[in-house]
Amino acid sequence: MTHNLEIRPDLDEGIDRKVLSQLRNRFLTLNDGRYARAMEGLSTRQQSVMTLLPLFFHVNHPLLPGYVSSSTPAGVSHYEPDALALAEAQRLTRSFSYKVRHGNPPQPIHGLFLMGSLGTLAQADQSDMDVWVCHDSSLPAEAIAELRRKCQALEAWAATMGAEAHFFLIDPQRFKAGDRDTQLSSDDCGTTQHYLLLDEFYRTAIWLAGRTPMWWLVPVYEEESYEDYTHTLLSKRFIRADEVLDLGPMAQIPPGEFVGAGLWQLFKGIESPYKSVLKLLLIEVYSSEYPSVQCLSMRFKQAVFANRLDLDELDPYMVVYRRIEEHLQARGESERLELVRRSLYLKVNRKLTGPTRQRSNSWQRRLLERLTGEWGWDERQLALLDSRSQWKVRQVAHERRSLVNELNFSYRFLTLFARLQNIESSIDSRDMTVLGRRLYAAFERKAGKVEFINPGIAPDLAEDTLTLVQSPNKREPGKNQWALYNGNLNVHEWIDFSPIKRSRELLELLTWCHRNNVIDTTTRLALHPGTSDLSEFELFNLLGALQQAIALPLPEVSDEVLLKASVPKEILLLVNVGVDPLRHHRDLNILMTTERTDSLSYAGVRENLVLTLDQITLNSWNETLVSRFDGPHALLDCISELLGSLGDSQAHVRVRCFCHNRASAIAQRVDELVSTARLLHARRLNHRYLIQVQQQYHVLEMNPEQVTHVVVNSLGGLFTYLGEERPRYSPLHLDPQALDDHDLALILPFGQPECIQVFYRLNEAEADLYVLDEHNSLWHQRLPYHDEHSLLMPLQRFLHSLVYRRGASLPLDNPAEPVSLETLYYQVLPSGAGRARRVESRTPPTAAHKPFYDVQAIIEETSPGQMSVTLYCDNSEYSELEFGDQLYAEVARQILAKRRETRRYRCYITDLDLSGLLNEGHGQSILFLRHKAELEQLLNDAMDDVGANP
Repeated sequence: MTHNLEIRPDLDEGIDRKVLSQLRNRFLTLNDGRYARAMEGLSTRQQSVMTLLPLFFHVNHPLLPGYVSSSTPAGVSHYEPDALALAEAQRLTRSFSYKVRHGNPPQPIHGLFLMGSLGTLAQADQSDMDVWVCHDSSLPAEAIAELRRKCQALEAWAATMGAEAHFFLIDPQRFKAGDRDTQLSSDDCGTTQHYLLLDEFYRTAIWLAGRTPMWWLVPVYEEESYEDYTHTLLSKRFIRADEVLDLGPMAQIPPGEFVGAGLWQLFKGIESPYKSVLKLLLIEVYSSEYPSVQCLSMRFKQAVFANRLDLDELDPYMVVYRRIEEHLQARGESERLELVRRSLYLKVNRKLTGPTRQRSNSWQRRLLERLTGEWGWDERQLALLDSRSQWKVRQVAHERRSLVNELNFSYRFLTLFARLQNIESSIDSRDMTVLGRRLYAAFERKAGKVEFINPGIAPDLAEDTLTLVQSPNKREPGKNQWALYNGNLNVHEWIDFSPIKRSRELLELLTWCHRNNVIDTTTRLALHPGTSDLSEFELFNLLGALQQAIALPLPEVSDEVLLKASVPKEILLLVNVGVDPLRHHRDLNILMTTERTDSLSYAGVRENLVLTLDQITLNSWNETLVSRFDGPHALLDCISELLGSLGDSQAHVRVRCFCHNRASAIAQRVDELVSTARLLHARRLNHRYLIQVQQQYHVLEMNPEQVTHVVVNSLGGLFTYLGEERPRYSPLHLDPQALDDHDLALILPFGQPECIQVFYRLNEAEADLYVLDEHNSLWHQRLPYHDEHSLLMPLQRFLHSLVYRRGASLPLDNPAEPVSLETLYYQVLPSGAGRARRVESRTPPTAAHKPFYDVQAIIEETSPGQMSVTLYCDNSEYSELEFGDQLYAEVARQILAKRRETRRYRCYITDLDLSGLLNEGHGQSILFLRHKAELEQLLNDAMDDVGANP
């Protein structure tokens, strides 16, 4: 047989025992190479653990680690310790003497296998030893309990040797049937996976001792006939039953496993995204191929049968990477591929630059050098990744964009896959909802929310020296802004530098610094307070108050908490930040020594010394939110909103004031008022006794049982009327004369509550889109038409984001308000300019499994009647604070620069947050659609201008 000859054991032509022996030896040859690589990366004491494990499961000896009792199952199939194992045992216990067991002693331990990173490209000093202990399926429960205690004792012993070991008992018969009730690795989601775990086992496990897998001997082309093929091998005695361990075939993977595995990796990716990217992408590859999935284990086996035993190319991480690379290159997704490459490089964690390069020449380093050479990475890029431990805000924020894009794409991909395969029922909707809310809390933006930028990217973002500057906002005359700069900058020197971050208000900036550990106890801060009254003393105390109110790291949020709507947990009220109230009341001519004065009615002249309040809230989902109140009614507005947000929450409220004059008295008075207001609120008394606020609602409430006839003089007026917000769902029947054979005559009767209905009609180069929202309000837009996918997908993405945000704001146990709104699609026919005659239901558009360019908008009210827009393009921030009236032009340039196609097409808003405009509730869908259309018009006009004048 030549070196490259492929072995094809064929039942029809007769199986040669010699061929089967050659096959087994090929797997063992590869196994020996992986085992040697695993040992190479271990310390001497850890190597002893690996060497001795088979011996400890083979014998019960009271002097050896792991001994429980003489009745503990012992004996590994076909194992006899070699001289090295016996020498290690004697080094451990001098009086130990091994005695060969004669006759036919029981061998209840059928096989020992090592799982995890050991022996792979990603092996590190801290890699766990995950050992599968495959035992006789006939062992009674008492014997299994003894064996489990032995495993626990061995874990404790391994720890004393510097090895973190985990042992998992495997009953092969139960496992083959998919029946298991334990986690099978320290990095596994438990019982929700079977075939994906088996796939990983077959392509990554290192055999330590005992029987070898039956699966090794079954050709890929016989996998579907696995049971018949293996029955023939056994019945015709080509192999003996006590030589093999049968964990089953790699049959078709149920689609629910992809979703379950993906959800688990997403959950882990929230805190450690690099570790999850590779596994999430592999799940995407498999899902994209479903039902004709070509598992990596099958490719691995095919390579061994063909005698392609290159240790590097068959390394588990290399095999995963190559498959993902193949997938992404075929789709032309170079940015995602670069993220995968960075993730792999950082996972391997072998620096290719710096002084360590000369000291080590391991196989991992050589393989990594070959890979990075293939990728075309230069010394500068390698040095950047090797300096990850020193990454600060700018680099982390840039990297976060790619990681969050990937995690969000994976979540959308999995939810769509679950829906298309109709497997929602097999996936726990509770788990899906909880995960969605974890992602929302960790990454979703909304008005006032402080963004956390470092989900496991770099170990420490704290800066040594920073400069804090207040300066005039050139974009908004008469207003100021705060900015944070690297280093210690002199007066006006900061003008020539780009800030780390800008904010309208100081506390928004300081809270962001605290939440992201940009400022810690060692950071030196230079202050240029501008026109504010902020002093270094006040700044120091503000940071201290933040550290006290929001203690880091934040505790983990339980699933039970996420099943409820978020509520405030810690509230910090900071009064008169950067403002001296007496300096602002100079006309009062008040003596500073006045005694027994009320800060809310100073010196009896009824001048309120509370000029501004900054509220910092940490809620039950670990979201940090900042809001500001100023003006003559700042205190009343703040307490009104505070009481409205608290509900039945027992949030801890702190009031602090560090301004130049009367700080303690002001803080005490506000604290008293807040406490009184909370007490009355808790007793269900109307807090309008404290806060004189009059609200008038002018709404038209329609009885669903009544028919409302509306006569409108013009079609434009009709659209205006139908597009108004409504307090609840109400059907409409319009005067036929007002419709004049319009499409609405057919559309309006379809209206139904608790859903969003999309109607479209095609007319050559244009299309009309109509949406009836959950309250039956109508939205209409006429758009250029190219195809149904490009017409409907942008709207579907937007509505998906809208429903996602809405669902995150509601408790799951409130049947009165549905968490999710179903979206229904209809086509108005016939196409063209003639009279519409019928409406036909359509299936929702199916998104291509491909990332799209995300354009998110946040609209908030910065002052009464003054709106502010911040846009995020592919997770990069563009604000009016920075670009002013050039905001849309700047975003248009960024969007056009990203496009590959020469054909011009519209830009769409994919996500919109209006929480900064809504006093309470989540807002009706029609409101979001109106703002969406206005923003899109501004963006597309800007794109036309930029395109015409590049």
